[in-house]
Amino acid sequence: GAEPESKTPDELECYSAPRASNMRVWVGGSLFTVDSMLLVRSCDYFQALFRSGMRECCQGEVRLQGLPVRGFLTALAVSRGERPSLSVDEAVEATECAAFLQARPLAQHLSNLIDSSNCVQLCHAAATFGLWEVFHQAALFIRDMYGDLVEEVCFLPSELREYVESLAPSSFVAMGTHSPSMELLQDSFRNICYLDEDGGEWKHLTDLPIDASTSMAGVAVLDNRLYVVGGVRGVSKQVVNSCFCYDPLSDFWSTFGGPQQPRYNFTLVGHEGRLYAIGGEFQNVVMSSTEVCDLASHSWSSVSPSPWPVAGAACAKAMSRIFVCFWRPMETTDIYEYMPDWDEWRLLTTLIRPQSYGHCMVAHRDNLYVMRNGPSADFLRCLMDCYNLTTGQWSAVHSRYVNSRGALFTAVVRGDSAFTVNRSLTLEYTIGDDRWIPRREMNGFPRSGTVWTFLLRLPQTSRPGTIGTADGALLTRRPSYSRAARHSRHNGHSR
Repeated sequence: GAEPESKTPDELECYSAPRASNMRVWVGGSLFTVDSMLLVRSCDYFQALFRSGMRECCQGEVRLQGLPVRGFLTALAVSRGERPSLSVDEAVEATECAAFLQARPLAQHLSNLIDSSNCVQLCHAAATFGLWEVFHQAALFIRDMYGDLVEEVCFLPSELREYVESLAPSSFVAMGTHSPSMELLQDSFRNICYLDEDGGEWKHLTDLPIDASTSMAGVAVLDNRLYVVGGVRGVSKQVVNSCFCYDPLSDFWSTFGGPQQPRYNFTLVGHEGRLYAIGGEFQNVVMSSTEVCDLASHSWSSVSPSPWPVAGAACAKAMSRIFVCFWRPMETTDIYEYMPDWDEWRLLTTLIRPQSYGHCMVAHRDNLYVMRNGPSADFLRCLMDCYNLTTGQWSAVHSRYVNSRGALFTAVVRGDSAFTVNRSLTLEYTIGDDRWIPRREMNGFPRSGTVWTFLLRLPQTSRPGTIGTADGALLTRRPSYSRAARHSRHNGHSR
């Protein structure tokens, strides 16, 4: 064979890493001039291109044949930190670009955009182009709204429908306030129950460990595992120093060490393999201390404190972002975003309402819904305001909502529905453009006091009459649908 072409030292340097310069990228007949480092940071394709020593790196020009121009523009926007809204067609084109360019930021953005208007198309497109993360997230979303999307799902290829139906849907789960007691006592407040939506009844799922407390604890769900952190026992508020984790697929509880700073009445949120414990109290002193637990090592460390001391702050995750609701009685509600990548707090917006402040916050699509007490501290009627992350605008959610015994202060969103519960009633709402519309009523949760609510994907054995895998585990197999289509679509790309 021919001798390999020799390279000068300067050429070897340019193959090893991109220079701090622009690169010309042809997409079809369109030319883009883009910062090389931006491409390398956001796209594994370009990172591999520079590492491979291809001549295009030194020439500063790459040609990509067959990719949609509009999808490439979206990839560039996301790589710059933008969060563009996309039509269904734009999202499908962006899916093709994310798969070919191996653009992880774009794939994450597409996952954040999944909703009832695009989930079926994104599921199909992501399976076609092999963007497995987006495909799986779209399939999970469809599974949670299967009854509402059954007509659209019929247009999916049979292999994709079977995959969706094999997944476990999210269940509405609740537990009451429990403080550790003697093991011999049959404490019903240790019961954790799930809602059997077919029968409209609450059924037993598991029991809290004997030493676990949900009284003033931090509670969060991450990667389909329930975490109960801290809490107190007794009137002296002795802090529980352990963390308890429940895996519903194995029906097993495990424990690990708690935060470095003992705390109770704090906010716990799970995000990308970490738990964040925000604020709280210790010895009746309200704190701004914030800690993060890396769940891979179960180690806690301090991060930037919250803007000011806070206890029991409302929190919600939207579009893979963390938002915390701070209030200064009785009029001002500030919403801050915590940005883990920069370990910074940023004031997002402020809501001022006479004699009222936010008690609960939930997210739906790119909206944050803040539930607050009514005028003159009326807690029997709940008012809601909506903040849209895309437009940066507040709007009032019409009507007043019955909040008997704190039902709306425990709202949980699944798909386009919001579930609320108290001892008398479980009520599902359909989230509309300007109001929440009551959809169906079911039995209340049979416990008094504070109720913790969340979503878990449960094994089929815990959910009689539902579609699911034999053991309820989320499948990891990948449909082979349209591999030939993917290869033929991209075989003209320069590599």
